[in-house]
Amino acid sequence: MTTVVPLSGEGAPRWPGRPEGAPPFSEYVVYVDESGDHGLAKINPDYPVFVLAFCIFHIPTYVGQIVPDVQRLKFKYFGHDMVVLHETEIRKQAPPFEILRDQNVRGEFMSDMNDLIIRSPFAVTASVILKEEYRLRRGESTNPYHVALELGLERVFLHLQSLGQRGRPTRVVFEGRGKKEDAELELEFRRIMDRTQMQGMAQTLDFLCASKQANSTGLQVADMIARPIGLHVLRPEQENRAWDIILPKMRTSPSGRVDGYGLKVFA
Repeated sequence: MTTVVPLSGEGAPRWPGRPEGAPPFSEYVVYVDESGDHGLAKINPDYPVFVLAFCIFHIPTYVGQIVPDVQRLKFKYFGHDMVVLHETEIRKQAPPFEILRDQNVRGEFMSDMNDLIIRSPFAVTASVILKEEYRLRRGESTNPYHVALELGLERVFLHLQSLGQRGRPTRVVFEGRGKKEDAELELEFRRIMDRTQMQGMAQTLDFLCASKQANSTGLQVADMIARPIGLHVLRPEQENRAWDIILPKMRTSPSGRVDGYGLKVFA
C-alpha cells in the first residue's frame, strides 16, 4: 500500500532551498498540451480549432496513483516504460503503436486507457479558439495561442484559489517546442502575469517547460485530453466517448455549468 506524505498541515515536509518565510509550494501541479495548429494562414477545414488543455493534479495522488498506473499500462503493452503516449500516433497506429492494428489489442488497450483516465482524479480546464471566426474578427495580427493561454491560466488560477492554493507557487508545465518557441512562450506567460488584474495569480502560477524526452506522465495525460475537447466543440451532437470521460473532470460553476468555467470557447 502506497504511503502518501502530506504536503500541508501536521507532519508536512520542509521545503529544501526555500528562504525563511517564503510560501510553501502548492499541493498541485498543472500540465498543459495543445491540439491543432494555432496558425491562421492555412486553416484545416476538418479541424478548424486550436485547443489548449490544462490538467490540474493533486501531487500526492499524481505521484502515488497516476504515474504508477501509466507505467503499468506501458509495461503491459510494450514491456518497457520508455514509450511516450501520444494521441496522434495512437490514433494513426504509428510506431510504436502499430500493435493497435490488431483489433483485439486495440480494443483492450483503449479500454485500459479509458479506465485509467476515469479512475484518475484530476481537474481540467480548456480554451478553444474557433479559428475561422477568430480570423474574421481579429485578423492575423494576434496569436491565438496567447489568447488561449491567458484564458486558460485565469481559469486554472481560479480553480487553485478555490482549493486554498492562492499565493503558493504552482508549476504550470508545458512541453518544449524548440528553444525560440519556448522563450517566446515564457515571455508571453510573464507578460500575462504582469498585466493580470486577478490578485494573487502572478504569485501563484509559475512557468516550466519540459522537453519531449522528459517522458512526463502529466504531459502525456494532457495530450490525451486535448483533441476530444476540440471534437466536442466542433461536433457536439456526435458521439464522443472520450469527451464523456473528460466531462466529469471539467471545472464547473457552483451550479454545475461547464461553459465559461472549465471550457472557454473563443471566436
